[in-house]
Amino acid sequence: MINLDIAFVFQLVNFLVLVLLLNVFLYKPIRKQLADRAAQVNGAKQKSAEVDREVQEKLASYEARMREIRAGAADERGALKKEAQQQEAAILDKARAEATESLSAIKAKVAQEAEEARRLLTSSAETLSAEICEKVLGRSL
Repeated sequence: MINLDIAFVFQLVNFLVLVLLLNVFLYKPIRKQLADRAAQVNGAKQKSAEVDREVQEKLASYEARMREIRAGAADERGALKKEAQQQEAAILDKARAEATESLSAIKAKVAQEAEEARRLLTSSAETLSAEICEKVLGRSL
């Protein structure tokens, strides 16, 4: 059975003073520290989320820029390829024209040399035949 005497009142007052002192010197600072830590954690989470969002935006921007650059490079590569094909065709046409001109010059030179050879052979044949005739006839023609 509980006795309600002065010792109980003294213990009750003592307990209340202890609770008050613990509350002032222990619980409030701990709760304040926990609240501060929670605020720091929430701040860090918000900052982390903000940094993550910025990174995602920069990554998206980077990827979009890379797509633009790749598309530009593909267009430029196509234009350069087309230009190279045109230069190739021009060079081949020029080479063909030079080859045709050179071949024509060679054919003309060969024809000229053949004509000179024919004339030389003709004159030589005439001279030779005249000499043969002179020797066969024993007199000059």
